[in-house]
Amino acid sequence: MCRGLSSLPNCCLERAKGIKTRLGVFLQVSKKSYSSVQAKKEKADSRPSSEEAKKWRHSLDKMLSHKYGLSAFRAFLHSEYSEENIEFWLACEDYKKTKSPAKRASKAKKIYVEFIETDAPKEVNIDYETKDSTKRNLQKPSRSSFDVAQRKIYNLMEKDSYARFLRSDVYLNLIKQTERTSNLAEVNRQSQT
Repeated sequence: MCRGLSSLPNCCLERAKGIKTRLGVFLQVSKKSYSSVQAKKEKADSRPSSEEAKKWRHSLDKMLSHKYGLSAFRAFLHSEYSEENIEFWLACEDYKKTKSPAKRASKAKKIYVEFIETDAPKEVNIDYETKDSTKRNLQKPSRSSFDVAQRKIYNLMEKDSYARFLRSDVYLNLIKQTERTSNLAEVNRQSQT
């Protein structure tokens, strides 16, 4: 006789709920809202068209430059327990935009402690030489202090995680969903003419 979900350990149930919540964002059918034209425009800007989502196959840069692509990739990395890579890459992108030397020094230290330092809470997988040169760069922080480490993590994501993402259910379901949405929009346009 089936005892149901109550027979599973709590940690399994919590993990399943977390995964469902994270991935549910990509599988939801959008609700129509007629309250304002602006809401439609914002929604159109954030959700990729079928063509846009398919272009993500050509380049990790193309995918990361789209808000929805970045979000989907982050969720995928989280499901693979490697979200520290994209978090580090994004922290470096933010760091490069910092103009104030005082803020740059503070951010540099935070990034180093969180991602680079041995046994850091979100330690990224880079070699000793890169860690050492990055540490030396931080003695006098500049916009390029993390460039070598960031490039190595980007290459790791591009060669490993990105390829798996393109074969994942997350991406394939997104493509199917955007194709359905595009087809429905085309049918609606044709019926109005």
